[in-house]
Amino acid sequence: MKSIIQMIAFILICYASLAQTSDSIPSPSRPHFSYRQLNIPIILGGLGLASNGNGRESLKNEIVEERNEHIPRFHTSIDNYLQFSPIIIAYTLDAAGISSRTDLQNRTAILVKGELMMLASVMALKKLTHQLRPDESSYNSFPSGHTAQAFAAATFLSEEYKDRFHWMPYAAYGLASAVGGLRMANNRHYISDVLLGAGIGILSTKAAYWTHHFKWGKHGKQLL
Repeated sequence: MKSIIQMIAFILICYASLAQTSDSIPSPSRPHFSYRQLNIPIILGGLGLASNGNGRESLKNEIVEERNEHIPRFHTSIDNYLQFSPIIIAYTLDAAGISSRTDLQNRTAILVKGELMMLASVMALKKLTHQLRPDESSYNSFPSGHTAQAFAAATFLSEEYKDRFHWMPYAAYGLASAVGGLRMANNRHYISDVLLGAGIGILSTKAAYWTHHFKWGKHGKQLL
């Protein structure tokens, strides 16, 4: 189980590094699409699909067994709130006078579009796959909506502030990773749910930036 956690952490750190360096020069224009930015969402999604076996000895069930053996009574509701924290941080920084990459109106439009794409993808897959949660509470386990939300929000925060604060991608994706870990610790999701949710969240917000047409006569704010 420790090796699995290390693998996930390595993937997310690699993505944060890519997010930090791919657009290192502040620019008032929207982030440009490049195929390499698809690598991490595709890898995460692929790992989620690959680990979604239903056999007793499957990876996802082995992790649940480890969880039930070591922390059977663990429960917290902080993940319900932590999933939105990157969005709150982004708007709080801007309200405090620390300018983001994009002006308020365009930034909010991008956020809404990314959220809608993420929610539509997650809800459609939940309904299509109809998979039982590890705690057997309902048939909407795959993928994890909380994790998708957390990574969509983390990508938003990273895009808006990575040019000003080079450590922001690490902080943003660290928060999102914590949400994914807590969903498994709470026995609400399998690792396959979390991995696919992370990929969907990242890709949804990235797609919102790639496809956004700036309005209101502003193309973003030059960072000082």
